[in-house]
Amino acid sequence: MKHTLLYIVATFMLAALPASAQEDKWEKWGPTTGLTGGGFIARAGYVIGGTTPLPLPKEIRKINSFSPRGGISIGIDGYRMLSKRWGLSLGAHFFWEGFHTSADVKNYYVWLEQEGEITKGYFTGTNVTNTEMWGATVPLLCTFRISPRWNVSLGPYLSYYFKQTFTGEVYDNNEGVGYLREDTPVGTKILMTRDNPTPYPDDFADHMHPMSVGLEACFDWKAMRHMNVFGSLDWGLSNIWQSDFEAISFKMYPIYGTIGLAYRY
Repeated sequence: MKHTLLYIVATFMLAALPASAQEDKWEKWGPTTGLTGGGFIARAGYVIGGTTPLPLPKEIRKINSFSPRGGISIGIDGYRMLSKRWGLSLGAHFFWEGFHTSADVKNYYVWLEQEGEITKGYFTGTNVTNTEMWGATVPLLCTFRISPRWNVSLGPYLSYYFKQTFTGEVYDNNEGVGYLREDTPVGTKILMTRDNPTPYPDDFADHMHPMSVGLEACFDWKAMRHMNVFGSLDWGLSNIWQSDFEAISFKMYPIYGTIGLAYRY
């Protein structure tokens, strides 16, 4: 009963605070000038994630290892609050990101290079891939202020890649199984071992799209008057491979997250 009375009293006291006192709190943590002002946010963060098929195809039987090639992102957002809670932002973020993964596969269709010749077929064993991408992302986000110190944002983005790499190799798995069935799932059997891994062709990256689109979600916590802690997730919605690329039989999508610090002007 005592705790209930204290809760009721506290509620009435908060309700009795002058509107100006409540607005002062929003003013303190809002844009640098006014509740509906605007400005710029400079961001720097650490990027982790990977490029993956969605959903995972049945050919991938087990993920042995996944190591994000941690990258960096730097950029700036221009923002404008349209009301106390709602606003818009437009940014330009430059990034470097990548990953390494190893997986056991079965009847995985792929093109490989042996002694300068391209061999096509269905591989069973261990498949290793690596990719790195350098580029810029332009996000257009709608911002909602949950509280004076918490913002969430969501919207589309467009990325352009200045440079892309995609390399890989195949060999036998831990049970000693590693072979390619040439051309068909019952074609000529070609053994492949980890003592002499068989690589992907060098030109895989030439068949990657130079642009991608997706959705970005971002949160900002205002640690100080001008300093934010932020986290974001870029979820790619477009296949990284060009439509005429046949060397890998499934679509792949970039999914990367960033966590870092931002300075608000």
